[in-house]
Amino acid sequence: MTASGLLGGDGSARAQEVTLTVHHFLSAKAVNQAKMIEPWAESITEASGGRIAFEIFPSMTMGGSPPELYQQVRDGVADIVWTVLGYTPGVFPHAEVFNLPSVHSGSALVTNLAIQDLMDGPLAVDFEQVHPLLVHVHSGQALHTVGTSVRSIEDARGLKLRVPSRSGTWMIEAMGAEPVGMPVPDVPQAMSQGVLDGAFLPFEVALPLRLIDIAKYHTELAGGHRFGTTTFLLAMNQERYESLPDDLRAIIDDHSGEALARMAGEAWDAVEPRVMALAEARGNEIMHLDAEQSAPFLDAFRVTEERWLAEMAEKGIDGAALLAAAKEAVARHAPEAPGGVIGASE
Repeated sequence: MTASGLLGGDGSARAQEVTLTVHHFLSAKAVNQAKMIEPWAESITEASGGRIAFEIFPSMTMGGSPPELYQQVRDGVADIVWTVLGYTPGVFPHAEVFNLPSVHSGSALVTNLAIQDLMDGPLAVDFEQVHPLLVHVHSGQALHTVGTSVRSIEDARGLKLRVPSRSGTWMIEAMGAEPVGMPVPDVPQAMSQGVLDGAFLPFEVALPLRLIDIAKYHTELAGGHRFGTTTFLLAMNQERYESLPDDLRAIIDDHSGEALARMAGEAWDAVEPRVMALAEARGNEIMHLDAEQSAPFLDAFRVTEERWLAEMAEKGIDGAALLAAAKEAVARHAPEAPGGVIGASE
């Protein structure tokens, strides 16, 4: 369902008390809406007996640009937004730990559950100005390139690569490549026109953006490792949330947090192999680097962790304790990954 109508159904609309707007930057067919936001909204509408309805605005149809989404929900322009934490640098320093390549497990489900373990603890301070419904990740970033087959770190040197976050910038620099920051909807045109040589993105985003028709090469690392991940936020305006009756707030709470983290993680993990198969069917080449080929990348990415720890120290944040807590949480949930432990978090 898009902005053309309400999620709720004809029968439930008679009891409708609240309509919540949801704004995000991807298309209505993308995984975030089709597999997460819509089922989540429908479950709340059903549980509330139709008292809560939702109107979803994909592709920034409420106006503004993707980096403005956090401000829109904070200020009440939209009731709910789905956005990338990295679009507002410096606002979420604690949650940034899950972007680091040494933390993410390679499974969205595992990392999502790990994030939930810390939401009421060290991550809470990042979200004091909004009501967080879910903080989550995707399954991890593969490297998609147009004209270069990246089989070694030397192959990546000098390439202009789209960066998803500050830590992504550091990763790209550590590879000897050139980071280029831009919102994800701008990536296909930039790659088609040669402004970018490639991008860090999961395969599930590469499908609606048609990147598997533009990029001819796709690289992922050994042992389930990807090139880090991106952390997302589904958040509600705090005043709007507090204005709801207690029973409706309880319904939203019951369908958010861990329950939504599990649903979102399973949806993201399920779509990756399907899109990879579609890319191969188009004649694209997917490189699964072995441990020897991957080692120079992983060694270089340790610089990312060191830079993040140094920045946390400057902010007065105990980055080492936060990093240890994040890795421990990921390890604790790793057996829940499809097929067992995916990757490592050393």
